[in-house]
Amino acid sequence: MTHIDFAYGRDATVQTNAKSDAAGEIHPCSACTVRTLTVCAALEAEELRRLAEILQTTRFDAGHTVFGEGEPAETLYNVTSGTVKVYKLLPDGRRQITGFLLPGDFFGLSVNDSYAYTAETVTPVSLCRFPRRRMEALLDEFPKMQRRLFSMASNELAAAQDQMLLLGRKTAKEKICSFLLLLSQRASRRGHKTNPVHVPMSRADIADYLGLTTETVSRTFTQLKTSRVISLLEGNKVQIQDMDDLLELAEGA
Repeated sequence: MTHIDFAYGRDATVQTNAKSDAAGEIHPCSACTVRTLTVCAALEAEELRRLAEILQTTRFDAGHTVFGEGEPAETLYNVTSGTVKVYKLLPDGRRQITGFLLPGDFFGLSVNDSYAYTAETVTPVSLCRFPRRRMEALLDEFPKMQRRLFSMASNELAAAQDQMLLLGRKTAKEKICSFLLLLSQRASRRGHKTNPVHVPMSRADIADYLGLTTETVSRTFTQLKTSRVISLLEGNKVQIQDMDDLLELAEGA
């Protein structure tokens, strides 16, 4: 069955308004399971109601381009389920993935009038979407949300610095081990199990994130499996068999 995004006319998505109705139906912000992780976390009930008035909820299948690099930056997004990858295309056509977004992550911010990167779904996702101008007006009105957004942006900067270290100073094995530890840590912050690690992205995506080839990523996973540091499970999961060994390998010990 094909669903239609009535706002943009795109396939494979369904969209609903998030307002409370006249009968007092609870709006999605009140029932959101990841709200403590999001830009909305600092808001009180009345402020949440105001925010809910401008948002819409959207679902996309895997492999859907949410927006492309260079398109008008008219909408902001918050991930409520699933995984999104963000990337830039290099002049020679290669792709550099700059991050994987998980539930609670906010994206679509731009200092200019166009998006600086492309956002594409890795898995089926649910998103909250906000018109940029109306969201900016609420940020001016709600300083707590503005401070929360600044804190999240600071965390993104720290993550970008960590990725620069991964790209520049580590071997392939150190990169893969560090990547698995990163996913485990992010799962912990969301209240999920840290082991086994859910790895929904493809080997090609991991390669484009870590600056490796797909073959090197696959070979390194096999080496880690053979040495019994990890085991590969069904459902895109990786069991860390020896956390201490993985930590040492990530640090180059």
